[in-house]
Amino acid sequence: MKIIKSPIALSVSLKKIKLSGKTIGFVPTMGALHEGHLSLIRAARKDNGIVVVSIFVNPAQFGAREDLKKYPKPINKDLALCKKEKVDYVFLPDAKEMYRDNFSTYVNVEGLSEVLCGKTRSGHFRGVATVVTKLFNIVGPDIAYFGQKDAQQAVIIKRMVEDLNMAVKIKVMPIIREKSGLALSSRNIYLSKNEKKDALVLFKALNLAKVLISGGAKDAARIISRLKQLILKSKSAEIDYVEIVDPLSLKPLNKISKECLIALAVRIGKTRLIDNIILRV
Repeated sequence: MKIIKSPIALSVSLKKIKLSGKTIGFVPTMGALHEGHLSLIRAARKDNGIVVVSIFVNPAQFGAREDLKKYPKPINKDLALCKKEKVDYVFLPDAKEMYRDNFSTYVNVEGLSEVLCGKTRSGHFRGVATVVTKLFNIVGPDIAYFGQKDAQQAVIIKRMVEDLNMAVKIKVMPIIREKSGLALSSRNIYLSKNEKKDALVLFKALNLAKVLISGGAKDAARIISRLKQLILKSKSAEIDYVEIVDPLSLKPLNKISKECLIALAVRIGKTRLIDNIILRV
């Protein structure tokens, strides 16, 4: 496994590999790797001759009051996991290398970036789209892998790739959960023992939505109301949003008559968690 910090050095190495005919699978991460990330790496390993993982805590996607400084950075553990999964290249750039002085070019996917998480995380998805564009330009992957847990991010990246004619296939892989149902997240380490129990209410709410819709419920507002009632039974829960939207346009649905994305963002104590499910009627 090679660890490369220079964008230019990585690009040169990977261009030589592409000339040999091997495909490149790419997993962009912010580190603090867990089983969800590893499932993406394994999919990339299965599909491709070369696997590249980036570990970069992207400052451009953090707001002024968000947790950039305290975001977990267990780099030695992350590298050990990458080595165990037979990753070929780990890209470990410095923020000053990715965003040099006078950096002024950003990518914004309009319409999709201002809804759901974008309502309260202004500029977040601009930061995501910008860094992913940079990473795609540096790595030149054939296939890039993202998790369904970050559903809005996946939709935005897919639209960006389509709109800008990027020569990369996007694969969105299933959410990986603990046995309890809690979706794996790097931020779960912030939860106390009691808060982790309270956090199960997100999964319970999604399951309730599944039961209601499979039972014939069609009115989105009524379903959302039921989910909010359930979530607020948890003492440490504070709802950011509960929405039922079209899984491609992310526009709210009034009546459920087709495939829908049910997306949640809930603070458990001080930790903001997201989860979702796609249901087909």
